[in-house]
Amino acid sequence: MATKVHMEALSPTMEEGQVVKWLKSEGDEVTSGDILAEIETDKATMELSARGDGVLRAILVGEGATAPVGAVIAVIAAPDEDISEFSAGATPSSGASAEASDTAAAAPAAAEPAKAATEAPAPTAATAEGGRIKASPLARRLAADSGLDLATVSGSGPAGRIVKRDIEVALTEGVSASTTAPVASRSTSDADYEDVSLSQMRKTIARRLTESIGPVPHFFLTIDVDMGRAIEARRSINAVLEPEGRKVSLNDLIIRATAAALRRHPACNAHWLGDSIRLFNRVHVGVAVAVEDGLITPIVRDADAKGVAQIGAEVREMAGRARERKLQPDEYTGATFSISNLGMFGIHEFTAVINPPEAGILAIGGVEETPVVVDGEVVVRSRMRITMSCDHRVIDGATGSSFLGTLKGMLEEPGAMLV
Repeated sequence: MATKVHMEALSPTMEEGQVVKWLKSEGDEVTSGDILAEIETDKATMELSARGDGVLRAILVGEGATAPVGAVIAVIAAPDEDISEFSAGATPSSGASAEASDTAAAAPAAAEPAKAATEAPAPTAATAEGGRIKASPLARRLAADSGLDLATVSGSGPAGRIVKRDIEVALTEGVSASTTAPVASRSTSDADYEDVSLSQMRKTIARRLTESIGPVPHFFLTIDVDMGRAIEARRSINAVLEPEGRKVSLNDLIIRATAAALRRHPACNAHWLGDSIRLFNRVHVGVAVAVEDGLITPIVRDADAKGVAQIGAEVREMAGRARERKLQPDEYTGATFSISNLGMFGIHEFTAVINPPEAGILAIGGVEETPVVVDGEVVVRSRMRITMSCDHRVIDGATGSSFLGTLKGMLEEPGAMLV
């Protein structure tokens, strides 16, 4: 009996998936547990396993195409089994349209010049309507910085889109600015605009923002923190860790202080559930990490029970895998509170959007040398602004202010977070 291969929910928030690559071809023998395809979810690229034995008789959703969770995307069956009811709706795995196939079949003579053209050196990147090469914003920026002509790069992303790894491969293989064509010959740069298809991550971000900004009654609290002692503490910790080749960042100290403050203010370490508020006895801090086409929040679990060095090691390791889209669902779901830090980008102050059902998130600005009045005298101090976004259904102004006061005290006297 035929086994339907469904688009599975490979992450808790996944509503649809995009087939990045089929690892098995039609006609291949398949055993239950074999990896059939790589699927791009809203957070990572995951492997889809076979749930039956037989032959992969039909691929119904081609590479680069999307399908909702639960949809049948392939069929595994015996070699002689009738699967016509499934294959009727197949999408060519090559990405070619039926119209293009029919045209080629009706006019074989016209196909010869095209064949000859493809045998000559030519750009391999996919192009959007209007002639502009399809590439992610990050890939486009990296290419511009390195003087690399996108027309010389093969795209491995959905529908041939050029992504970061394609630029890195091209540079590694020695493709340089010297191979670029004269500007006058680049007709592809004359397009008025480019419509960029949404990745699964960007679709989910858009949906989640709509769910948060509209229904969640945000309000914001901002504090100004003297980071002088925190900077000294970081310097001392790194001096101890240096022989081991390790180090911590100010962000690691902020995560540890936030976790310690949440332990003292459980009303902020909470989720809004609609008809109840869940107060957590454990502190799991989500840390926003920028990745291509969006962001993801790896979670430092039980952050209040971990040292700064351990937190730093975990954040760096998970951030690296997040950028490679290799995080597992349990590594980015289940945070009780979140932190977003844009200080390293020169941002002085901003507000972050709450990630429901969490009740709060911190927006961390950069540390700046600022003139302040201390004991009647103007002195220069290292100051940092922190803005807390609060769900007013869970956190009142006084509650949020008390939490921020505790956090400020811990950052200005780092020893306090250990008490």
